[in-house]
Amino acid sequence: MNIGKALSYPNEDKQWASKIGIGVLISIVPILNFAWLGYIIELIRQVIKGNPLPMPDWNNLGKKFMDGLLLFLASLIYALPVILLIGVPLIIMIVPAILAGAGDSSTQTIASAIATAGTLVAMCLTCVVLLYVLALSVLFPAIYVEYATKGTFASCFDFKNIFAQIRKNAGVYFTAWGVYLGVLIGASLVGGTIGSLLGWIPCLGQIIALVVGIASGIYVLLVFAHLFGQYGAMDAEDRPLASS
Repeated sequence: MNIGKALSYPNEDKQWASKIGIGVLISIVPILNFAWLGYIIELIRQVIKGNPLPMPDWNNLGKKFMDGLLLFLASLIYALPVILLIGVPLIIMIVPAILAGAGDSSTQTIASAIATAGTLVAMCLTCVVLLYVLALSVLFPAIYVEYATKGTFASCFDFKNIFAQIRKNAGVYFTAWGVYLGVLIGASLVGGTIGSLLGWIPCLGQIIALVVGIASGIYVLLVFAHLFGQYGAMDAEDRPLASS
């Protein structure tokens, strides 16, 4: 795996400034910003083919939007357990408040017991949610690669093939995941530092801080695409690419 190339290749595109600039504008437009996910998918496909440069243009925006929308819907389905797990303790916590309003001492005792149980349940479910989110953070890059190679919504849930590919190339996969996580943390620290330094400047400073924050996030996604494109390229002959 060529980590250095993944970190440096965006600057090697002669039109990198205009492409990232357009990406920044698209990323701040609600709904349309789904196209960014589609852009990342297109870039993953290019890396799998061995042609990461030049980076994709922003033509064929409709295709990019649809790819991004399908991935967003898949992410929403994966997030349903989190939504349900968070909702259960909230419902449990509401019941004591309703019972406490009755004013009866016995009812308030029951309400207190339910509140205690709800707190314990919430603590346990919080641990489950954190573990599930961590698992998704590890799994989702493979889902992106699977979608990039097959181009279908169903491929996002092809667990048999997704896990088989991860097991087959586990060293490369987790190296890519670790580097991506490091870049994400580093970019967040840099963006946060710049934001804190410029945020106190009225208007202009806040705008610059916002742009820097978005641009650093875009850089992280570009690195992500190259890293996992390299992972996807390892078995490209066994996984014919969907049409771009």
